[in-house]
Amino acid sequence: MIRSAGILMPITSLPSEYGIGTMGKAAREFIDFLSDAGQTFWQILPVGPTGYGNSPYQSLSSFAGSTYLIDLDDLIRDGYLKQEEADAVVWYKDIEHVDYGILYNERNKLLHKATDRLALRHPDAYLDFLRTSSWLRDYAVFMAIKDHQKGKPWTQWPHELRRHNSDAVRRMAEECKDEVLFYERVQFFFFEQMKAMKKYANDSGIQIIGDLPFYIAADSIDVWSHPEQFEMNDRSEMTFVSGFGPDGAHPRGQKWGNPLFNWERMRHDNYRWWIDRVAHLDSMCDMIRIDHFQGYNSFFAIPANDEDATRGHWRKGPGLELFRLMEQRLGKLQIIVEDLGQLTPEFMAMVRESGYPGMKILQYAFDPNDPGSVYMPFQYDHNSVVYTGTHDNDTLMGWKNDKNQTARIKRATEYLGLNEKEGFTWGILRAAYGSVSDLAIVQMQDLLELGSEARFNDPSGKSPAWTWRAKPGVFKKELAAKLKEKMLLYCRNNWQAKHPSAQH
Repeated sequence: MIRSAGILMPITSLPSEYGIGTMGKAAREFIDFLSDAGQTFWQILPVGPTGYGNSPYQSLSSFAGSTYLIDLDDLIRDGYLKQEEADAVVWYKDIEHVDYGILYNERNKLLHKATDRLALRHPDAYLDFLRTSSWLRDYAVFMAIKDHQKGKPWTQWPHELRRHNSDAVRRMAEECKDEVLFYERVQFFFFEQMKAMKKYANDSGIQIIGDLPFYIAADSIDVWSHPEQFEMNDRSEMTFVSGFGPDGAHPRGQKWGNPLFNWERMRHDNYRWWIDRVAHLDSMCDMIRIDHFQGYNSFFAIPANDEDATRGHWRKGPGLELFRLMEQRLGKLQIIVEDLGQLTPEFMAMVRESGYPGMKILQYAFDPNDPGSVYMPFQYDHNSVVYTGTHDNDTLMGWKNDKNQTARIKRATEYLGLNEKEGFTWGILRAAYGSVSDLAIVQMQDLLELGSEARFNDPSGKSPAWTWRAKPGVFKKELAAKLKEKMLLYCRNNWQAKHPSAQH
């Protein structure tokens, strides 16, 4: 990587008139802001269709895109929708938060009108999309049956529908053929807009960082159609599930409930299914953040029927074998690994051997009880990515005002020389931008100096998750100019391209 910077901003959090951020005008305006601000990267979250709970890390598919992100104005421009049809729905109650209930009830009704009009045209690009998307048919059938089953998880479907290659599934697909066609056509809209958004970004000098979740949702097309890739019995039931062992904060551990990969089975075909996931995501972005990299070293397995994680145990993951085979097939990719969690010597050795840059989180630094923490700025190396916080962290202002963080905030203030004139948030940003890490990523909420009300996700479940949205008009030219000054000051504005002799 060159010395550079970027902003973490979920697409869903962009302002728009239709209740959620989308890949059209809202994305283009944000890309313009990034360009004006001297940024190089836009980091987004997973873009798959979400199920119950709306977490982008619990998607219904590793390959499909969320219909919520399809831009309605672009569909209107292209003649697939009418303005009055989009305007007929009240899309939100609170402009700063996504109302997923409204989207769930109204989005597909409107998109049905658009796909009906697509059926009258069938452009060559659509026919090419059908030919080249090997995953599409299974996904469309899965979603059509799910609708027919009133949204129930596939594990609660009638037994004859739980095997995706059964005669009963084929009969149901024919019975629901109109819905199958809808789900195929609407994915064409998603990927056409995603492709256009990426081109606009790249033409503007902005690269997109995508996000690859580690675990797969139990209620997903992936598990339904490829049970052999997971630890399932002959009745398509999970035998062990994901989680984390007991610790001081969680004496009974954490049971997450995701199915575990059948790594031995995957090894027999050189991890083809997993590598297909990476290849698909790589086609949509310029760099990939690998979520929960620890899981490839070791993972916690819990008996599926247990109530908690107390009888769970650690198992070995595939290690770097998977990534070596991935490189052989796909070539060298730009990758960031989330090397957070249990930083055992074995795991850290795997991170170093991989050569991939890991993550340094400033909110994890400044612990008085661990003065030499790996997250302290003096511990960073060039081959790393420094974050103010991730999507799971509070905003910097929320962190500052958290009474449980008083000791850390005191040490951060003394260590960094924070003061009222500069402001707490911009002082922490100074630490990130001034660090030796090749790449610095900050949350958009921190640039806007927002408090805990703008937190995107709280893993403890104390606040609504995945709903925050920026207000219209916040991507101001003054903010972009201030940020660009910081990029010039800390040599994060393509400095190395102009001074190649300075490469480290």
